Amino acid sequence: MNKNELIRSIRKKSGLTNQEAKKALQCLTNTIAYHLSKGEDIQLPGFGTFRVRETKEKAGRNPQTGEALTIPAKTIPAFKPGKALKEAVQNLADIEDPAD
Repeated sequence: MNKNELIRSIRKKSGLTNQEAKKALQCLTNTIAYHLSKGEDIQLPGFGTFRVRETKEKAGRNPQTGEALTIPAKTIPAFKPGKALKEAVQNLADIEDPAD
């Protein structure tokens, strides 16, 4: 599913117009990105938790030259699915299509 298909699904299920659904999705993604950039976790009970994770510096190799290099530590976004989401994915037949 791509962004336009997601917007279409939101529109069908919510009764919003296409522009309203697009704006709602953009607002959600911007809000998540903003709060993650501030180092905050975002918990959506039943769905999961978005958080920021630190990676460690590690040794690597340039695949073209074989030269050894150091890959620096960095901060990345991470998602941990909630119990209800895990169960829904395990029981695919029990999931209601949101577009219906």
